[in-house]
Amino acid sequence: MIEKLEKCKLCPRECGINRLENKIGMCGGGANVKIALASIHKFEEPCISGTRGSGTVFFSNCNLKCKFCQNYEISQQGRGKEITIEELSNTFLELQEKGVHNINLVSPTIYVYQIIEALEIAKQKGLHIPIVYNTNGYEKEETIELLNDYIDVYLPDLKYASNDIAKKYSGVNHYFEIATKCILKMQEQVKEVKINEEGTMEKGLMVRHLILPNYLYNSKYVLKWMKENLKDDTYVSIMAQYFPTYLANKIEKLNRKLTIKEYKEIEKYVCFLNFKNGYFQELGMQEEEYVPKWEF
Repeated sequence: MIEKLEKCKLCPRECGINRLENKIGMCGGGANVKIALASIHKFEEPCISGTRGSGTVFFSNCNLKCKFCQNYEISQQGRGKEITIEELSNTFLELQEKGVHNINLVSPTIYVYQIIEALEIAKQKGLHIPIVYNTNGYEKEETIELLNDYIDVYLPDLKYASNDIAKKYSGVNHYFEIATKCILKMQEQVKEVKINEEGTMEKGLMVRHLILPNYLYNSKYVLKWMKENLKDDTYVSIMAQYFPTYLANKIEKLNRKLTIKEYKEIEKYVCFLNFKNGYFQELGMQEEEYVPKWEF
């Protein structure tokens, strides 16, 4: 499977770059896996982190170029170190040994081939906890199909309903059409949500959306699509943690946090849509402080 990196078309950009010769495409990924951090993360949504934490592996580089990325040193500047597939499989096992609820693959898209091989090795050595695919949503359906036997929980973003905004702030075309098709493919794979006796998700789909200042219509359209197209048991996570970082400080519409008025307007709309499962982050709180705002 790794040989396909000779002409990489793993993500919708389809650069065709020969990554096996360490030529670099738009994503910044080369032939080897590069990770910035592997740790126990206790500050995801409650059904992901649980009581013992989520075993997160933060992959370096990204196929989006978000001007407001809060992890820009990892995603845009490529901070991290290269490791082998064998080392990646050992990382999964070491996290499992620490008692985490799951393995959380953060920004994994550009390393899917290597991740699949690492999971194969790790499973042969006893990896048995759920695997979470934590993605920006800019995926190919063919890539999601490859993951069918490997991923238990899909955790995609749905950032934009407007492709003009996606192009302006993340440098990609047709984000909404591409992301929504892949989210429906993820839903088709997992079929239904399964929450275990500890309250953590063993199987299922949770879709995240970050509210941007000045773009409430974007958030409303995204939420409306979720309500009309996703199963009732799907979890949604509405994030209010936006703050201007990276290049956003110099962008007029993005150079501030959300106002209380903006927050309340989206909160009211979420309640109107009457989602069954999910989380709404309180305004002013950091990402580790998720609180449920409606009944499950």
